[in-house]
Amino acid sequence: MTLSRTTRRLLAGLTFGVLALIYLPLLVVVVNSVNPSQSMTWPPDGVTFEWWRRAAHSAGARDALVTSLQVAVIATALALVLGTLLALALQRYSFFGKHSVNLLVILPIALPGVVTGIALNNGFKGILGIDLSLWTIVVAHATFCIVTVFNNVQARLRRMGTSLEEASADLGAGVLTTFRLVTLPQLRSALLAGGMLAFALSFDEIIVTTFTAGNGATTLPIWILNNMFRPNQAPVVNVVAVVLIVFSIIPVWLAQRLSSDVEAAR
Repeated sequence: MTLSRTTRRLLAGLTFGVLALIYLPLLVVVVNSVNPSQSMTWPPDGVTFEWWRRAAHSAGARDALVTSLQVAVIATALALVLGTLLALALQRYSFFGKHSVNLLVILPIALPGVVTGIALNNGFKGILGIDLSLWTIVVAHATFCIVTVFNNVQARLRRMGTSLEEASADLGAGVLTTFRLVTLPQLRSALLAGGMLAFALSFDEIIVTTFTAGNGATTLPIWILNNMFRPNQAPVVNVVAVVLIVFSIIPVWLAQRLSSDVEAAR
């Protein structure tokens, strides 16, 4: 299909406008992290790294960063195990209610975060009688992190087919041996990509976290929310926001590169 010059220019302008709307605010946050004015006047009249020094010495920011890393790592580990098992069960076996289970697995990432948060809060406190803590955040994050791993593994299983696994079984290998020596090596890149996406999704989650975090369990996004309207903390919040952006972008970029390399190899 050949597009006219006017259409191409219109599409290029629309694309540029959308990208600018998305990324210019992020650029402003980055610039404000080195803005010497505490009131964030624009344009900046210089460059300073004083706010970065203050952020590095902020006990609250450091503790929140450690908490976010702990939650993201544990939630990702749970998602890798459960998401892989669910993908194998739904892709390799047929049973009654298979399509309904598939929908229920994917549903958490489609539901509004506030709905998921309220439901989990009621489930933990009202039904199970569990006090909110770091572990309730982990469980809450795992519910939607599973979806990213599940989707990646299921897509890879569809492309793989079953011929190699059947050949392994014909040669006498058991289920676990076949999984370890045949299936898992072919799933490795899909697991890495799904795990990195799950980590990024968990690391910057705030809505579900707000409803499932107990006293003393403060993740980095919640720390930003609690301090962004305090004038003396505004510059430090910008620095922490930049750190959050970096920790969110790098896993997504690596997952995208990994997926692209695998597709190119095929």
